[in-house]
Amino acid sequence: MSNFKKRTHTCGELRASDIRKTVSLLGWVDRRRDLGGVIFIDLRDRYGKTQVVFQPQHNQKVYQQAKELRSEFVLNISGIVERRPEGTENRALPTGEIDVRADELKILSKADPTPFPIEGEVDAGEELRLKYRYLDLRRKPLQENLIARHRAYQIVRKYFDEHGFVEIETPVLMKSTPEGARDYLVPSRIHRGRFYALPQSPQTYKQILMVAGLDRYFQIVKCFRDEDLRADRQPEFTQIDVEMSFVDEDDVLSITEGLMVRLFEELKGIKITVPFARFSYKDAMERYGTDKPDVRFGLELVNVSEVVAESNFKIFADRVKNGGIVSGFVVHDGVSFTRNQLDNLVDLSKSFGAQGLFYLKVTSNGIESPLEKYLPKETLNAIKEKMKAETGDLLLLVADEWQKALTVLGNLRLDLANRLKLLKEKKAEFSLVWVTDFPLLEYSEEEKRFVSVHHPFTSPKLEDLNLLDEKPEAVHARSYDLILNGTEIAGGSIRIHESGLQSKVFKLLGLTEEEAGKKFGFLLEAFRYGTPPHGGIAFGFDRIVMLMQGERSIREVIAFPKTSSALSLMDDSPSEVDKRQLDDLHLRIK
Repeated sequence: MSNFKKRTHTCGELRASDIRKTVSLLGWVDRRRDLGGVIFIDLRDRYGKTQVVFQPQHNQKVYQQAKELRSEFVLNISGIVERRPEGTENRALPTGEIDVRADELKILSKADPTPFPIEGEVDAGEELRLKYRYLDLRRKPLQENLIARHRAYQIVRKYFDEHGFVEIETPVLMKSTPEGARDYLVPSRIHRGRFYALPQSPQTYKQILMVAGLDRYFQIVKCFRDEDLRADRQPEFTQIDVEMSFVDEDDVLSITEGLMVRLFEELKGIKITVPFARFSYKDAMERYGTDKPDVRFGLELVNVSEVVAESNFKIFADRVKNGGIVSGFVVHDGVSFTRNQLDNLVDLSKSFGAQGLFYLKVTSNGIESPLEKYLPKETLNAIKEKMKAETGDLLLLVADEWQKALTVLGNLRLDLANRLKLLKEKKAEFSLVWVTDFPLLEYSEEEKRFVSVHHPFTSPKLEDLNLLDEKPEAVHARSYDLILNGTEIAGGSIRIHESGLQSKVFKLLGLTEEEAGKKFGFLLEAFRYGTPPHGGIAFGFDRIVMLMQGERSIREVIAFPKTSSALSLMDDSPSEVDKRQLDDLHLRIK
């Protein structure tokens, strides 16, 4: 026999239609009020709150028991549902028309004072909240996030099942393969000196599933990367992993858009228009200064290199002559910026890596700018015309190498959007765009070799294959990223499916034939036995839920996240282990 009466209703369920019913509720004391003659508590569970009333004239024994109740005590209460007196209803609560007059009370568990309040806003720092995560998770916002996450899981599974995909689990202990971040390694007890890796993604496995003829695969899968963390990164994260055979880019983009339409409609009640806008990598950089463009507000970049290329201002002219760029954007009504504010922006742009920031104010008396010393009025007016500036506008310009200038402007654009509260106004707006046609490779000065922009299994564009030998930096990839409000939420590509081309790309990445065989020999071997053309995409599931729930950090949508230094404060991991365990694994701590 249980030591409590079984629940008849949840704490968010009772309504006026239940008046006069005898009910049994179970939950936590959310709030207690003693009015000196009657005691009220709000009883809480994950479904909501119900007000419970203890009156001495109704039941003296239960009233006396209620005097010892405190926040977070776990209770079993039985009583009769009553209508609240007129004027005392709580319209903010679904249960606000009724309360329960207590006939029986059983304290199932007492609680010490909590380190931060469960009800209402919490000022506690994140470290304290993570240390007591089980208390933090009692709070309504986090429970709503986890319930939304649960619903998203179900939508994803149903959607892919309807479209003929098979959910297949891939190994968590796998071979270490380079995929852009450090692996988490797991030593083998049986095979001395050998290690498994935790998967950064199931990339090679899902490609092998295509070789195996499974045709359409998906998985909601845990992935692991030992990298520096930030608000939208965790050492372990969840991916929606997708792979399809006999497809091109449009097929993958179409199936992806269908999933996003379904998620937004069923989770948020929002209708998303398809197809999503598409930008090439080059266009995204030159218009927004980033390959993750937030297109919900203006401040678009404009290239004025042609206007200033022949000018006498050496900083501009030389930069353009040497293959660089002069670009900038217009801040509407920015003429009111003070000298101090402008100096601030100059310093900020330098912190982003710029050598300097140039500005022009378009006033009713003409253009005012430090550049008046170096550029004639005709050139300044030509810049204004090219950037479509009006009276009252502020123009900001950067001259530098193509990548650096645009990246600086992209960072400056986002900073100003925050300062001018352009993003705050757009908080409830959702904008999805594709970025395509990325470079296949980029040269790493640090490693003195080419590295993959996405990963080494990404197919080059077929029309660029002839450039692989002589001009690999000019080759474009058959890759695509999905961006939601300036955050990458999915990325994928059409894959290489021929062993010869895959070997050539490995060679460009600096892998010898022996190294490629050691790391990826199983994949190259599989490609010898009839491989269908295939491609796929992987979604950052945590990021999607974070953005849809209006949160700033993925830690708010993960039940038990790590800190920014990859610690789990609640259970104190990573932790030291017994010497005997190390001996079993043939390991020694230096």
